[in-house]
Amino acid sequence: MSAEPRINDRIRVPEVRLVGPSGEQVGIVPLAKALELAQEYDLDLVEVAANARPPVCKLMDYGKFKYESAMKAREARKNQAHTVIKEMKLRPKIDPHDYDTKKGHVVRFLKQGDKVKITIMFRGREQSRPELGYRLLQRLAEDVADLGFVESNPKQDGRNMIMVLGPHKKKTEAMAEARQAQEARKAEAKANPGKSQNAADAEAQPAEEPAEA
Repeated sequence: MSAEPRINDRIRVPEVRLVGPSGEQVGIVPLAKALELAQEYDLDLVEVAANARPPVCKLMDYGKFKYESAMKAREARKNQAHTVIKEMKLRPKIDPHDYDTKKGHVVRFLKQGDKVKITIMFRGREQSRPELGYRLLQRLAEDVADLGFVESNPKQDGRNMIMVLGPHKKKTEAMAEARQAQEARKAEAKANPGKSQNAADAEAQPAEEPAEA
């Protein structure tokens, strides 16, 4: 069954419930009268509710309607968000600085609305201490609990231990917030063009020497 509605002389019913070009209700009229009105307005008679009794038809520019519908569908596909699975690899005996760096990446991914696959890599004798990896994954999950949740609990996979974190925010929400933040930054820069330079000059200016007693 075609998704295309019937238009003009393809409509085969004795009468229709007619809707005018501005959405006004004209009422039930003979098909011939509806076609005559369409010709007077230089518009198409388009069947918009075929299952109604009588069918509902509207006067419109069908070519323009199809074009606008196609553009809306294209824009919707353009803005459609797909959740991406990022991966972050850690060692069970990671040092504090590296941990903070890796955690920062995880935070950024979750803020973007992406899932994060955390992989703990065991080497040599570390394989006999899986609890080290488990505790590290638990710690990371707690540190980012405000941004994400444990979607897949830690599990051993050969020499690795894997956990998946899911974002609290949907990808579309994260993208919308990122766009708003970017627009706000642009607006602020436009409103205060000298602010960034003034801040840089202030940082470059040496501090005053303390007065001698």
